[in-house]
Amino acid sequence: MHRRRRTALVLTAAIAAAAPLLTACGNDAHPGAAAVVGGQRITVAQLENRVDEVRSAQRAAIQDDAQYAQAIAGTGGLARDTLHSMVLDRVLHRAAEDAGITVSRKEVQEMRSGLEQQAGGAEALEAAWLQQYGVAPERLEENLLLQLEAQKLAAKLGTDTSQPAFWSVLSEASEELNVDVNPRYGTWDVEKVSRVDASTPWVREVTAGAEEQPA
Repeated sequence: MHRRRRTALVLTAAIAAAAPLLTACGNDAHPGAAAVVGGQRITVAQLENRVDEVRSAQRAAIQDDAQYAQAIAGTGGLARDTLHSMVLDRVLHRAAEDAGITVSRKEVQEMRSGLEQQAGGAEALEAAWLQQYGVAPERLEENLLLQLEAQKLAAKLGTDTSQPAFWSVLSEASEELNVDVNPRYGTWDVEKVSRVDASTPWVREVTAGAEEQPA
């Protein structure tokens, strides 16, 4: 995975992505699950809700139909990328937990206040996070908490979030959690700490065909 993509995914915990299209899990042991992380299911319904949050926020922010259609077209992998972020969030949280790292609500509020000042207000910050990172307004503080966990973990390791030492710890947490992704959304690469597209031809065909439908 490119360094820029890795860093963005950790520090934003989400990136812009298209509505989830498949509702059945490819693994009969976990029906209805988009992924299982540490024995806990991320259901297809939860994934759909996350994508709907982004789409609703985009629709509210973009009144012009043509511009909205362009925004949708520009985020053509939202379901898969959102699932990646949801899994990565849990991996990061486990790694931070294993390292004894905690983040207080006060720290999150302080970070938010500072960012709001830089952005020019609360609405401007929410709009920027939505446009740049695909984070819906209601997920902003959750996202900031994860950013703080990542920063604290990197600091404890004596590195930063772009370096192999940081990602090695996430890889260990990923293996510990035994991430299992529904094959219709790809697979999880423990070493790269990343969702990757499935190599099975019929999976690619079904996914690509479905995503051509309107969101």
